[in-house]
Amino acid sequence: MEGKRNARGLWKLLIVVGGMFCFGFVLVPMYNAICQLVNLNGKDTAMLVPADQIVEREDKARTVKVEFVTTVNGGRVFSFNAEQPTIEVHPGKLYTVNFKARNQRDVAVIGQAVPSVSPWNAARHLRKTECFCFNQQPFAANEEKLMPVRFMLDPELPADVETITLSYTFFDATAFAVVKPDAAAAATPTVPES
Repeated sequence: MEGKRNARGLWKLLIVVGGMFCFGFVLVPMYNAICQLVNLNGKDTAMLVPADQIVEREDKARTVKVEFVTTVNGGRVFSFNAEQPTIEVHPGKLYTVNFKARNQRDVAVIGQAVPSVSPWNAARHLRKTECFCFNQQPFAANEEKLMPVRFMLDPELPADVETITLSYTFFDATAFAVVKPDAAAAATPTVPES
């Protein structure tokens, strides 16, 4: 009788652990879908606009401070930072900011950046024509890359928004990459070090 109760308890525990494990896999796609649905945290692919469709209407009377925050998730695989931590921009004008990432390992890896925008109501007014965060980035062993972000703030950005923070978390996505890192790194041209 005691053995049956223990076996039943073990099965219940295994089902709970299995459910938690499955939930962990579903959480990222679910988060991305919700963010895209409500245009939260810079996850809306509508913010990617082809460069030839951008019409600049610079508002010279208004200046917005844009901060760039970078973090590396998962240890010391990469060094990652913006060349400029902040810039002052006029809504309606295109700007380019370069980010520098370096693979600190002796093997090829694939990196991926996850963007976030705050305050939340600024995300819908951010337009990017180019961003390393939209694609996985292959790195050869010890390779360093300059990765640009070209963006514009809509002139319709709410008047109470004076500072916008663009955060990028860079992580090793080699285990999730569709292309093997050695093949991808070999096929990708690199920016020479200066």
